[in-house]
Amino acid sequence: MSNGILVFAEHRDGVLNKTSLEAIAAAQSLAGATGQTVNAVLLGSTLDGLAQEIASFDLGKVIAAENDKLSSYTPDGYTDGMEQVIRAEDPKYVVMPHTYLVRDFAPKLSARFGKGLVSDCIRARVDNGEITLTRRIFLGKMDADVSATGESPVFVTFQSGAYRGDQAAKGSGARIEKVTVEIGEVRMTPEAPFQEVKQAVDLSKAEIIVAVGRGIKSKDNIVLAEELAKALGGDLAASRPICDAEWLPIDRQIGSSGQTVAPKLYIALGISGAIQHLVGMKNSGTIVAINKDPEAPIFDIADYGIVGDLFEAVPALTEEIKKRKA
Repeated sequence: MSNGILVFAEHRDGVLNKTSLEAIAAAQSLAGATGQTVNAVLLGSTLDGLAQEIASFDLGKVIAAENDKLSSYTPDGYTDGMEQVIRAEDPKYVVMPHTYLVRDFAPKLSARFGKGLVSDCIRARVDNGEITLTRRIFLGKMDADVSATGESPVFVTFQSGAYRGDQAAKGSGARIEKVTVEIGEVRMTPEAPFQEVKQAVDLSKAEIIVAVGRGIKSKDNIVLAEELAKALGGDLAASRPICDAEWLPIDRQIGSSGQTVAPKLYIALGISGAIQHLVGMKNSGTIVAINKDPEAPIFDIADYGIVGDLFEAVPALTEEIKKRKA
């Protein structure tokens, strides 16, 4: 009989991916509704330090699956390693973060079990013991509920920001179980991970973001947003039109064709709220919108809104923040 929830914890070069903490939070939420135990699995060659880090969370145990062939990521190696752990543990649910790495090997992994993969979910609910997963479709224009039926395990990935990593509950020290997994033929030689250009920024790690849209009117006015971001200790971002006009580099773009973010605070300046932008930031903790159009869609998801001229509101807001910091 299948039991428990198994979370895949992703890391690179010994550094845990923050979305792994979000996956743990998602699994803990699911466990609270089903009464099941959450276990975590790490893949690699030397995992002592990472296993200790993960063991600090409220988990049943941490499985450190080791093999020298897992020192660098390959889809063949990770699929073999995960398959062995899953068959040994027989979990009901396998929860993973929706990252590029997971998207690469998870379909292959689920296929080995004759199962589909419910990917990029934004929430899960349990009614009478049955789980329903929700994922966005058509660039976020609609939500689709997916019922997980049939034999276990259920493979699911959660969208970045669907759950907050800081909500992952700490524990008193989970048991660490080291196992050696057998890895078959690895048909590729790993190369160095792709690196963005040096000036690129990873906005997915930002806790505070100030984003500008068409309402900023000109490139010269972006300094207003920069001053606000600086006062808050945040990062500057933009909607697609701003980057298309080359007022800000493409690595600052938020939305379906840019980055997906979930900061604690997101301030939208002169952004109307096209769906292509909303899908990239709607999971933010607190959303503040400043726009002169009271009918702007951004206000539908904003926690706080100012209907007015951003050229008056932003300098006043920046000045007030500076005073409070002084």
